[in-house]
Amino acid sequence: MTQKKNPHLKIAKPVDMEKLKQAVKNRRKSRFKTGTTMVALVIMIVTGTILLLENHSYTKTTKAADYTNETEDNNRYVQFADGIVRYSKDGIVFLNRKNEEQWIQSCQMKTPVIDVNQDVFAVADSGGNSILVFTEKGLKGEIDTSLPIEKISVSNQGIVSAILKNEDTPKIISYDAAGNILAEHRITAGRTGYPLSLDMSRDGTMLMVSYLSTEGGSMKSKIAHYNFGTAGKSRTDNEVGMEEYDGVITPEVYFMDDVTSVAVSDSSFTIYKGKDTPKKKKTVKIEQEIAGTFHTDKYIGFTLLNKDKSGYEARLYDKSGKKVMNKAFKGEYSNIKMAGGEIIMFDGTRCCIITKNGIQRFKGDLKTTALEVIPSWGINRYLVINANELRVIYLVK
Repeated sequence: MTQKKNPHLKIAKPVDMEKLKQAVKNRRKSRFKTGTTMVALVIMIVTGTILLLENHSYTKTTKAADYTNETEDNNRYVQFADGIVRYSKDGIVFLNRKNEEQWIQSCQMKTPVIDVNQDVFAVADSGGNSILVFTEKGLKGEIDTSLPIEKISVSNQGIVSAILKNEDTPKIISYDAAGNILAEHRITAGRTGYPLSLDMSRDGTMLMVSYLSTEGGSMKSKIAHYNFGTAGKSRTDNEVGMEEYDGVITPEVYFMDDVTSVAVSDSSFTIYKGKDTPKKKKTVKIEQEIAGTFHTDKYIGFTLLNKDKSGYEARLYDKSGKKVMNKAFKGEYSNIKMAGGEIIMFDGTRCCIITKNGIQRFKGDLKTTALEVIPSWGINRYLVINANELRVIYLVK
């Protein structure tokens, strides 16, 4: 039989490998673009949801968990490292975020005061002669002073500088954590002025002191910088800078980092720059009455009386002295701090939280008398500590 030809059957042409490779390449590109688009879409949705939650204002809280630890009523609390320090006249305790005691250091202090750095904190007996230096692991060293303690500042290495009371000739002495004297400044109140405030740089090489002087019958502030490194060895008393300001009181000085320091007066603040020999860079006038101050390593913060209407204002400046946020709020709060990019104010059961972008995140009742409020992991989550309990709360509508 004769086979019939299939009119639809054609002899295949040789495969064009270049076209095949290009087709595969185009297919891969298409899949990659689709995958990239999906990932970008998911990121946008998640980011948008987080921003919506963070930028929303809340007025209520709900309790997610609580951890009880019966203690005395005279305890005070402060956030440190990944936990919480509880301190009182009877001792210092380091707690984890479930209110569990990690270590206890007993002591006897009439009026304990605390200074916290990034990795080290120190507790001193104001009016007494004892200073205890701690890390997250426990006691690092003990210091005994020869004169009553007025104020202290601790560096991240455990070096402590203290203002010691001695009638008209107070002293500023710097110690290592073992109690050895590293530097001593004898002060003549009639010439230098009386020390009001001090702060050490994080690396322990610089000390900043504010003095109040009435030399010549007029009131003035003197801001001194002392360098304990190479730059200060050839200087008298390690002094590498002294600025005078007529007619103002400067009750607070602090380092934002190792090259930026700030002096806050009753009507302005001055920024200094420089690691070895800090120089004055900018003075910013504050036209309103200062109700409170706070700071972080990024922001200089104030609460101010609102001059145009009732209430207060929360204001932030950056390290260059530029105003970056101003937000009006109502109510008075005895505790003001900044943590996690938020200004946290609380008094009794009342609390107000304002973000660095000027959004009032929360204003309401915490349903417990707060001794400390700490941002926690997760969105809208905080730790609230009262006399006998640590609560985990969420902000809700």
